[in-house]
Amino acid sequence: MDMADFTFDPADALGSDWEQATFVGRLDAGDGPTPILVKHGRAYDMSRVAPTVADLIESGSFDPAAGRDLGPLADLGLVVTGDGPRLLSPIDLQCVKAAGVTFAVSALERVIEERARGDADAAAGVRARLEQRIGGSIRSVVPGSPEAAALKAALIEDDMWSQYLEVAIGPDAEVFTKAPCLSTVGWGAEIGIRSDSTWNNPEPEVVLLVDSRGKIVGAALGNDVNLRDFEGRSALLLGKAKDNNASCSLHAFVRLFDGHFTLDDIRDAVVSLRIEGPEGYALEGASSMREISRDPEALVTQTMSQHQYPDGFVLFTGTMFAPTQDRDDPGRGFTHKVGDTVRIATPRLGYLINRVTTSADAAPWTFGLGALMRNLAGRGLL
Repeated sequence: MDMADFTFDPADALGSDWEQATFVGRLDAGDGPTPILVKHGRAYDMSRVAPTVADLIESGSFDPAAGRDLGPLADLGLVVTGDGPRLLSPIDLQCVKAAGVTFAVSALERVIEERARGDADAAAGVRARLEQRIGGSIRSVVPGSPEAAALKAALIEDDMWSQYLEVAIGPDAEVFTKAPCLSTVGWGAEIGIRSDSTWNNPEPEVVLLVDSRGKIVGAALGNDVNLRDFEGRSALLLGKAKDNNASCSLHAFVRLFDGHFTLDDIRDAVVSLRIEGPEGYALEGASSMREISRDPEALVTQTMSQHQYPDGFVLFTGTMFAPTQDRDDPGRGFTHKVGDTVRIATPRLGYLINRVTTSADAAPWTFGLGALMRNLAGRGLL
């Protein structure tokens, strides 16, 4: 499937009540990235009052009257590639952070990767042993609690402890930098896996948009593409497992919180995933945010612990989806193939779709912070 086959229809891609919602995003109509506000179905160019999305969020003012009315979003003819206003990732200067091992299922899978040393062939046997020993206990324990400390002591005694269990049930969450500023890809873009990876998967997640003061202002869907073989061989390879060309995607629009959409809607969200392979393969799964081990606000607090983010940040909150369904050989579980399409959805945020390629073959990232500053200055926006 070519990227041109992905048609962005706001009524489908933005959620069930999108015409009552407020969104922020970025478009490129040919002259460079432009922050836009979408309110009640109409789009507004906000570049004259806020040249970047980070500036718009920091202002805290989302008054469409301050922008230039572009008309109904559905009439703009938005494209992924080709002629027309091009959809971009909705963030620019924000840091891209991610929380890991925030669901019991993903915690077990990280331990499996570690114990299998990145070998997919060994995963099934390790999974069975771990599930029998700690599956029930890890699902019920509260991270950082006395019960968690007691479980840790018991697992150490049984020689079952892992660095991944430390961040799953210990007091400190795993928070890492997923990608550099401006390197994320958007709705309909190709996502990349390393060509030398043989065991990898998508990670469908809710992503929080947070301002410099730590206020969570909105949410979007994202894909924290993950290489299981690299991280499984060594946790010190986390950077190589997570941060590659086109390995982080975000929906084209972030939905802002208001009287009709709040953080409680995120806490209740169920995020679905469907993967369709070029050979006719299909896989489906879901993550319920009700099963997250750490509340989204707690994850934001830990992210900001003794650290500042003057342009704000986005935070991937983790996923419980770790595909184990065999794709080719029995016992090897799932791994991506070039040409897979990945669709991530939840009713209040719509859906995100991307096609898988290798990081080497994906469009190279060439528009960095220097290019953005020169572009904005050349347009008279700085």
